[in-house]
Amino acid sequence: MDHQDGLISIHVLRKGPSLIEVSAQWHHQIPMEVDMNYGEQRSNALSGMLHKVVVLSIGSLEQHGQHLPMLTDSLIGDEIARRARAELSDEALFLPMIWTGASDHHLALPGAISISNDTYTQFIKDIIESLITHGFRRILLLNSHGGNSGPAGNAIYQTQMKHRDLPGLWLVLASWFTLAGPQIAALSSTQQKHVTHACELETSMLLYLRPDLVNMDAAKGGAISFDSAFWSADSSIPNRITVPRSFEQITSTGALGHPELATPEKGEELFVTVTKEVVALIRELSTW
Repeated sequence: MDHQDGLISIHVLRKGPSLIEVSAQWHHQIPMEVDMNYGEQRSNALSGMLHKVVVLSIGSLEQHGQHLPMLTDSLIGDEIARRARAELSDEALFLPMIWTGASDHHLALPGAISISNDTYTQFIKDIIESLITHGFRRILLLNSHGGNSGPAGNAIYQTQMKHRDLPGLWLVLASWFTLAGPQIAALSSTQQKHVTHACELETSMLLYLRPDLVNMDAAKGGAISFDSAFWSADSSIPNRITVPRSFEQITSTGALGHPELATPEKGEELFVTVTKEVVALIRELSTW
C-alpha cells in the first residue's frame, strides 16, 4: 500500500495485464495503472460503440479462510474477465472491476469491506443508469461473489422494470460459478463438483494465479455440521430452501469444502472452463 499526500493506492500484482490494479484513492485522482478498456475510450467515440456489450465485473473483499487473500473473489473475477476480453474482438467493452461487494455475512470475521445490500443495489443501479443514458443497451454484470447475487439481481430487475419502454434493453447478471456450473461439475480432476467458499476450486484458482498469496499449510474447510434433508451450509447436498446465515455460524475456519485438495493444475483447468462459457454468453448477448 502506498500512502502519500492524502492518496491511498492498493496495488494488486498478477499475471498479465489487469482490468484492475485495485486502487482506493482519496480526492479525485485517476487510477492511471488501471487497464480500463471502457475508460480508455474517448467520450466522443462512444457513439460508435453502442452495439457492444458492456461488462461490469463485480467481486468482494472479505475473509477467505486462513489460507487465501481477502481479495480472492475479485482476483478470480478479474482473471476471468481478462481472459474473456483476450478472446473477444468487437463484441464488448469492459469496465474496471468493482472490488468490494455485499459481504455483511462476513463482518463477524476480520477484514471484510462490505457495502450494505440496499446501498449496493442503488450503486449498481446508478452505474447501469449511466450506461443507459449514454445509449448502451446490452449490459452484463459478471459476478464472482455469492453475496452480490441478491442486491445485483434486484438492481437489474428494478432498472429493467423502470425502462419497460425500452424492449431492446438487456440487463444480465451472470455468476461464473453458476454460469459454468454444469461444466465445472463435469470435470474429472476435482473432487468438489460445485464452488463454495475458499474451497478446493477457489483455492486451486488462486494457486494457479497467485501462489505467493496462498498458505496451503492453513488450508482447511470448517463447515459446521447440520442435519437436514433440505439444506446444508456448504451445499454438500442440493439446497432446496434458502437459509440466510452469517459465516461464523456455518464454518469454524472461514472456509468450506476441501481446500487441502487444491492444485494449480486444477485452477488452470477451471479458468479455461469458465472463460469458455463467459465468452459464449457475451457473444450470444451481443446478438440479442
